[in-house]
Amino acid sequence: MARSSGPVLRTERLVMEPIRRGDSDDLFEAVVGQDSVMRWLATGRADSRSAAEAMCDDHVTHWTRHGYGDFAVRDAATHAFLGRVGLRNRARHGVDLGFALHPRAQGRGIAGEAGRACLDLAFRRLSLPAVFAFVLPDNAASIAVLRRLGAQADGTVESSGLHCLRYRFDPAARTAPAATAATAAAEHVVDGGRTDLQLVHAPGPGSPDDRAALRDGLPDPFGVKGLGLVWADTRHTLTAVSEGRPVATAGWLLRDMAFDGSPRRAAGLSGVLVHPTHRGRGIARTLVSVAVEHARAAGAETMTLLCRPELVPLHTRLGWSRLSVPVTFRQPDGPRTSPLTTMIYDLAGLPDPTVGVDLRGLPF
Repeated sequence: MARSSGPVLRTERLVMEPIRRGDSDDLFEAVVGQDSVMRWLATGRADSRSAAEAMCDDHVTHWTRHGYGDFAVRDAATHAFLGRVGLRNRARHGVDLGFALHPRAQGRGIAGEAGRACLDLAFRRLSLPAVFAFVLPDNAASIAVLRRLGAQADGTVESSGLHCLRYRFDPAARTAPAATAATAAAEHVVDGGRTDLQLVHAPGPGSPDDRAALRDGLPDPFGVKGLGLVWADTRHTLTAVSEGRPVATAGWLLRDMAFDGSPRRAAGLSGVLVHPTHRGRGIARTLVSVAVEHARAAGAETMTLLCRPELVPLHTRLGWSRLSVPVTFRQPDGPRTSPLTTMIYDLAGLPDPTVGVDLRGLPF
């Protein structure tokens, strides 16, 4: 069975590959069937082989949706399965670092080594604005690992129905000289088919030359030119770069919009564009996922997107919901009702609008 598409991380002692469905037996033996491991996870007790299969399916779905996720961690010398470590995107909480290792792998620095590789991926490759971790208050061993990795206490949260301590990692801490030297000495990333792909976040609408290169001569890559609308400039841009060249981009802006007449801090996603020669490799899904996290970090409660009807199934698979209420926006000649489909991504557990949405400005 083919392994899930995604990066392969290698450290001095470990090989980390995206979890696939065929890893379920290993996951059961190392994690799901171990009371001493599962006591610290959501179920609180050892579970069945079918539960391990369901977990693997969930991990594969996550990789498909976001382009990052949990890794099967193996000994580089023996290829023995040691557990799973990775980045999990939680719609209400953001991206978190989690690990669950076989008892034989504990106490050997494996969690820290694998965790550093994941943080390196999160901040140096994906340009995520923050990574969190959720841990039960009595799990002293995991708390110690998080602190050694540079996490800072960040309050408490309900996660999977459990009262957890929340820890936070920030990019600045990962770029300190000591942390950078340690990471460079311990890890490197082999990104199957996308070896040097890196996301870069910058303020502003991005370079006109980059946008022209990505259009590759297409006069209307978004299929909206015939609508005759005036569009807002994005205030933030995320660009995927490979071999020093832009291969994809996405933009967004933050604005106070009105949902059923009540103000809501929202972000509008726009300009998702992948160069024709780089399509079909999952770059857009990762761009969108990371853009959502930047909007969350900036205080957005909801992410919004205007799209053509044929793109609705794609964004639905990425976790977005379609609105059935009218959406209005501004144009130089007055307010207009959007002719496009509006989709939203909830970041704060707020209700979907039942009457209408006013974007309170130009469309994006």
